[in-house]
Amino acid sequence: MIDYKAEMEKLIKELNIHIHNYYVLDKPTISDFEYDQMYDKLVGLERESGIVLPSSPTLRVGGEPLTGFKKFEHVVPLYSLDKCQNFEELKSWVNGIKKEFKDSTFSVEYKFDGLSIVVEYENGLFIKAGTRGNGQVGEDVSAQVKTIKSVPLSIPFKGRLVVQGEGMITLSNLEKYNKTATEPLKNARNAVAGAIRNLNPKETAKRKLDLFAYSVNYIEGKNFKTQSEMNKFLIENGFKTANFFKICKSCEEIISEIENVGKIKSGLDILMDGVVIKVNEIESREEIGYTTKFPKWAIAYKFEPEEISTKLEDVVWQVGRTGKLTPIALISPVKLAGATISRATLNNLGDIERKGVKIGARVFVRRSNEVIPEILGLAEDCPNSKEIVAPKSCPSCGGNLSEVGANLFCMNIDCPKQIKDSIVHFCSKEAMDIEGISEKTIDLFYEKFGLKKISDIYDLTYDQLLELDKFKEKKAKNVINSIEKSKNVSLSCFIYALGIKNVGTKTAKDLAANFKTFKSLSSASLDELLKIRDIGEIVAKSIYDYFNNLNSREEIERLFEKGIKIVEAQNLKESYFTNKKVVLTGSLNSYSRLQATKLLEENGAIVLSSVSKNTDLVIYGSEPGSKLEKAKKLGVETIAEEEFLKLLKK
Repeated sequence: MIDYKAEMEKLIKELNIHIHNYYVLDKPTISDFEYDQMYDKLVGLERESGIVLPSSPTLRVGGEPLTGFKKFEHVVPLYSLDKCQNFEELKSWVNGIKKEFKDSTFSVEYKFDGLSIVVEYENGLFIKAGTRGNGQVGEDVSAQVKTIKSVPLSIPFKGRLVVQGEGMITLSNLEKYNKTATEPLKNARNAVAGAIRNLNPKETAKRKLDLFAYSVNYIEGKNFKTQSEMNKFLIENGFKTANFFKICKSCEEIISEIENVGKIKSGLDILMDGVVIKVNEIESREEIGYTTKFPKWAIAYKFEPEEISTKLEDVVWQVGRTGKLTPIALISPVKLAGATISRATLNNLGDIERKGVKIGARVFVRRSNEVIPEILGLAEDCPNSKEIVAPKSCPSCGGNLSEVGANLFCMNIDCPKQIKDSIVHFCSKEAMDIEGISEKTIDLFYEKFGLKKISDIYDLTYDQLLELDKFKEKKAKNVINSIEKSKNVSLSCFIYALGIKNVGTKTAKDLAANFKTFKSLSSASLDELLKIRDIGEIVAKSIYDYFNNLNSREEIERLFEKGIKIVEAQNLKESYFTNKKVVLTGSLNSYSRLQATKLLEENGAIVLSSVSKNTDLVIYGSEPGSKLEKAKKLGVETIAEEEFLKLLKK
């Protein structure tokens, strides 16, 4: 019998390391193919078990904005793409579409391998640009994107427009740059990411980037009937697009185009790792809809990966928030897909035994399209090779280990790594949304101030923070203010912040919507939990066990003693905000933007990013800007933060 939780915890730990390296640090350590394999396996396990763990990357899109840039709020959320890696999976997807929409046609385009960028226009003029970030908020890189000559600064279309494309450097431009560069760049993807996220736009300009536009995410006063029409609009307005755009009527035609691209891809001047197939008809897309992660009307076909053999030098073990230990293979450095690789994943004890790998032996490593490597199996045993021995104690705290299925777990609830990771989770944007606190900051807090529980965050003082390196007056004040602001929290955010096993953001929202109050949830029986849609026996037991655990109850009590106040979900039928299209603008004193959004959604509102004639209400804080002015011109109702707080209590 499959131990779903153990298998998923194994995958999630690996995936989140890779996500952090790729999206936050811009230092990818595995291939897209290997990431996709792990991600797809996780998705499959979640579907089979009905469990979504709180740290699962399927709950979110993507990664978090880098420091050093202003935030860029997306007008329309950016989704990832579902993926397939063989023609059988592709046929299944196409047949599913054709079953409901038999006359559908499909656009086929390159799947670029660069950096996703969104560009906004008003009155025909470029106004700003941002990176993808987490799909809701990215980094404002307007000054950097302005240096890209293929990005038009003015366009014929005069309405509000949001265009999405891929920041790229051609391989020929990369070669030219490296001839005179003090430090040559290893690959095209990192060259683009480094250029766009360089705080000096002059350095960005030196790399001579391109932007290949492929989607209109928002357009004022105009509707497209097809992807073909959208592509034509982009060309007519001066955007650079790929020289490959095909319309296919059947899966056979799509496969033929994929095979053609496979033959020519090595000769292209750009990096691409597959093709994107979309339902061409926009009206059909609206009916097909979305999952929480990706549109159901589009899919990416990924090309086969690359692999090589090298020596497995050693294995180190890392412990995560749940206490699970993950083995990391240290390998003799090899160049693969444009990068030098020295670390690779070994999922757990079961994976090590199944693959038969040993320290000192040669192993197969797979990595494609320049991104973390995976040990595939044993290539050649060597005379001096030795078995990989599992640790007898936790590498973080020296505590006792327990073997659960194919995984090892540290059983010490005072394990430093588990404590630190729990606090990081508690402070995260989707949870308490405490800004200015990173993993490195938590390490400092732990070592300097001896944080042992999540509630210890609320004992930190301004004077304590000033004792830390790089904490000046402004930064210390901002962190303390953010900690204080987090004390007013929505029910769903608080549930998620507690780090209950198997409870992600969606489950937290479902619990808040069904139980309305924290008291009702914390005293719920197993039967009551099982009545909630999408909550199975494993998830229900995790929730029930958490609230009936003495340590959990004591920690929750401490949080309330520190001043945590939960704004309970309201009865949607009686809420003032039910079914209203609401826009937030300016800085709120009582809640972060994310917390206010969650509260509004729990009260039945539809929260939008921009003001239009269809907006019902604009809520404004200090320094509201142009959104408030536009609302007044359009006659849209506006209320200040004080009135918003009063209405929440009704």
